[in-house]
Amino acid sequence: MRWCTPRGGPTRAARPTPVGPLAPPGPPEEPSVSTAVAPVATSAPSRPAGLVFDRTDELATAAHEQVVFCHDRATGLRAIIALHDTTLGPALGGTRIKAYASEADALTDVLRLSQGMTAKSAAAGMDLGGGKAVIIGDPSVIKTRELLLAYGRFVDSLGGRYVTAADIGSTADDLDIVAESTRWVVGKNKGGSGDSGYSTAYGVFCAMRAAAERRFGPSGLSGRTVGVEGVGKVGSRLVSLLAAAGVERILVSDPYAAATAALAANLAHVEVVPSVIDAAVDVYAPCALGATLTPSSVAALRAPVVCGAANNQLLTHDVADLMHARGILWVPDYVANAGGVVQVGGELYGQSHEEVEAKIAAIGHTTEEILRTADDLGITTSAAADAIVEARLAARRSELGR
Repeated sequence: MRWCTPRGGPTRAARPTPVGPLAPPGPPEEPSVSTAVAPVATSAPSRPAGLVFDRTDELATAAHEQVVFCHDRATGLRAIIALHDTTLGPALGGTRIKAYASEADALTDVLRLSQGMTAKSAAAGMDLGGGKAVIIGDPSVIKTRELLLAYGRFVDSLGGRYVTAADIGSTADDLDIVAESTRWVVGKNKGGSGDSGYSTAYGVFCAMRAAAERRFGPSGLSGRTVGVEGVGKVGSRLVSLLAAAGVERILVSDPYAAATAALAANLAHVEVVPSVIDAAVDVYAPCALGATLTPSSVAALRAPVVCGAANNQLLTHDVADLMHARGILWVPDYVANAGGVVQVGGELYGQSHEEVEAKIAAIGHTTEEILRTADDLGITTSAAADAIVEARLAARRSELGR
């Protein structure tokens, strides 16, 4: 794939009438108490191709609207911005800064993440599309003020079709710099809603509580053991929420020993372990990088409930079938972790704090609906959630005459 710097950028979309700080384009059943988990035989999938159009993996039918390769010679910036679908509104998604092993890996990641953002916004009832950006490189090495300003100019060249926010490797402080060269930024400190870590964690907590009540009964998370993998800005806040909710034991794992040690020192019932994915827990919460749910890891899972903050938790879509076959209750990642996009989307549309908080809490109700539908129809939770997303997209396309 050839990297190039576009001259003048793509054709700009018409500026809409401002609504908030920015100008956005476009308009109980009884719970099951069974915790049985059956064995399953699996095999690993093949590696996907590092292409946009002629892919051989599950992204072959993703139909992204636009993929922009960005290169700034002066700063060394190499970034990819992917717009998956703007049916519901501007493509909103964070900027991930990561030392990818290859350009192909970076492309695959941004394509998957942007597709997930479409589903996340639709499931959360937001008038937003799906987008994402990745900057290739170790953030501790490449991240400079000049590079962030150059990146902001590329975002600005899209004329509001893409609105960026923070993600792994980027912070609200970084967004303040990006905002000096583009207005299409949310989640910044200056004039924005700030870091969205707590909102994401609270949404995951609401989803997890709903799933626990569905599986274990009215007691839900009380007296249970939860394993949290990854205790960064989201995982650490989730641990605090779980401790306050009466969870009996919280097992945590993270490559950064200082992060886990701090939680264990400050919160009762927190234990540091090397790994939680195969631990004897009631709930497994993946809160680090994606694709931890693979055929082999699902075969080793001992948790009857899986609900976490990580994006793209499934290595491939058929892993959802493997969990369904084993009786594992999985809350689709894009449903559980939508709290952050609700916060920054609320900033984009000028919503009040109370409106945003209520919408995040509603993630629990959406989770209940998905789990109930999956049980009633005998389908995976993934299929039930996808149906909600497709119905919303189809309704908007019909309104638009597409």
